[in-house]
Amino acid sequence: MRGMTDNRAHSGEIGQPERLAMNRTGSFDWDLDAGTIDVDEAGLLVFGVAPGTFDSRPGSLVRRLDQEERIRLEGVIKEALSSGRSSYAAHFRIPLDDGSPQWTHVQARILRDREDRAHRIVGIVRDATFEVTHSTFVLELEKRRKRQTNMVERTTQALSRAVTVDDVTAALTGPGGLARLGADGFALGLVENGSLNIIALSGDSLDVLEDLRVRRLERGMPLAETVLSGRPLFSSSFQELVRNYPVLAPYAGQLRFRAAAYLPLVAQARTLGGMALFYRGRTAFSADERNLTLGLAAIVAQSLQRAILFDEERELATGLQAAMLPRRIPTVDGGEIAVRYHSAWSGRQVGGDWYDVIPLPKSRVGIVVGDVQGHDTHAAAIMGQLRIALRAYAGEGHAPSTVLARASRFLAELDTERFATCTYAQVDLDTGTVRAVRAGHLGPLIRHTDGRVGQPKLPGGLPLGIASVFGDEEFPETRLDLVPGETLVMCTDGLVEEPGGDIEEGIEALERAVGSGPPGAEALADHLSERFWERWGAGDDVALLVLRRSPDPGTPRAPRIHQYIHQADPQGLSEARAVVRRALRDWGLREFADDAELVTGELLGNVLLHTEGGAVLTLEVLPEPVRRVRLAVQDRSSAWPRRRTPGEAATGGRGLLLLDALALRWGVEPRGEGKAVWCEIGPSPRQG
Repeated sequence: MRGMTDNRAHSGEIGQPERLAMNRTGSFDWDLDAGTIDVDEAGLLVFGVAPGTFDSRPGSLVRRLDQEERIRLEGVIKEALSSGRSSYAAHFRIPLDDGSPQWTHVQARILRDREDRAHRIVGIVRDATFEVTHSTFVLELEKRRKRQTNMVERTTQALSRAVTVDDVTAALTGPGGLARLGADGFALGLVENGSLNIIALSGDSLDVLEDLRVRRLERGMPLAETVLSGRPLFSSSFQELVRNYPVLAPYAGQLRFRAAAYLPLVAQARTLGGMALFYRGRTAFSADERNLTLGLAAIVAQSLQRAILFDEERELATGLQAAMLPRRIPTVDGGEIAVRYHSAWSGRQVGGDWYDVIPLPKSRVGIVVGDVQGHDTHAAAIMGQLRIALRAYAGEGHAPSTVLARASRFLAELDTERFATCTYAQVDLDTGTVRAVRAGHLGPLIRHTDGRVGQPKLPGGLPLGIASVFGDEEFPETRLDLVPGETLVMCTDGLVEEPGGDIEEGIEALERAVGSGPPGAEALADHLSERFWERWGAGDDVALLVLRRSPDPGTPRAPRIHQYIHQADPQGLSEARAVVRRALRDWGLREFADDAELVTGELLGNVLLHTEGGAVLTLEVLPEPVRRVRLAVQDRSSAWPRRRTPGEAATGGRGLLLLDALALRWGVEPRGEGKAVWCEIGPSPRQG
């Protein structure tokens, strides 16, 4: 057949059998009834059977097949015969003489009689090694390229959200970082002031390189060589790498890697640093793999360049902002003040939040918390100018409403198209008097001595700047009273406002946190910072100011409490009576609780009904041999109580008669802008 093929080939005539033979394709005819199979020479060649040795038995034809392959092929044929199908096809491997596998393809037609019984199979068999291996290669190539594309896409996606250098390192070394890079270890170094600083290490055993984190940028280290030369370094043998760079020798036994790729990080012709990828299973780098690592390095370099620029801008902006805030908070007599400032965590949100504490004449202090519109360096610059102006107006001794009116005019004259909100208060810690004004800002919270937290109603004016533009510079002044031990809390909206949330919910949560926090100003400021900055303050700047009037606990022998009752608080009177009863019980003076509670209700009721403000209740035990209870109610009215003789049908006028009946003695004392009505309750001198 070979001679005939050669002769026809030389004569230019190649028949169908010759063409099939030249393509290693043969035919067979299998007689199922006789149990014999007729195979042409080309088919025998495909099966690896010499024509002179073939005995026409099917078993002899597949004797080269491994048992597993033979069982699989027989299963295909049996299934086709039993299912009534008219054809079948299968791929199987035949070991060649040199041990390499040959992929063989058989395609057959089943001939059946009238009873649908199979009696003959005819078909072709051919060498399909090239197409199968080529197909496998193509599939593997496509799989590898898809894997590489996924690595690039996933790395790009992870780094697209990175804003700072810390964000970049977190994306590369955090969960899934090594998988995105397709490596078993990772190192990242940045050039800073002539040194190569390793800012990130990730991967098992790489922690042994901690000693090499900061080194001069000079030759002798593979990553430094890459940075200096600007060329990548691929090493398929870690032992060879150690021989070329002896400085790695002390760590060679602990670094369980076989290959490494050292890549320069270059962005816009500037070498930022370098990164290294370490591999356990790899021993060589193909051209595609080298290109992949270089592509990953380019993505990392671009992200780092963007992050470095952001960090530099942010450092400048935060430095400007910090310079605009007061460097120190003055100490105050009769109280304690704590301040906290928190910059936003994300984005370029360096804004105009500020606080200030201003010493004032007559032993008073001014406190302010405010926020300039915007989150940029311009807002920070305006904040600094406005803070200085407001401080100057307050220092001149103006009333709070005048201070804000002048500050509003100052901001409007800057012609910045920015406005600001703030709350300003003048505090006299000797008397506890607070005069507060508000310009479009959150009002303060007051924590009472019993832990309750109130939100005083402060009528507010328009934001600073806008108020002057619209010619409405009215900032109503509200008087508050801090009794000893009470705390005033002021903040900007970044502490309580969650993006997309209800600010009222944030204020309620702040009230609960203030009530449950420790009493000291510094401790309470820390408590609020820990509770809220991670929850709501991450996306905005926050300014917080806490002022506490010093408590007046008296002595163990003569304890004392103070309670402020706001006129607009309907529960204040009943709560004050409960405070009096509870205090006397705790002090061991339960026998005087009924009379003291009755007098408390009478004195406070007169203040709340007949004056225009609240009252301060002081309850103390006089340190005498015979202990007596002293009650005093202070208000801002200058009108003193008058004795009256009420008729039987009168609904009032019996207050002083009640004092005469229950108190050992009582009186009225002038107190600054108002007065205090006091009384003493206890055993009579005869009982004492």
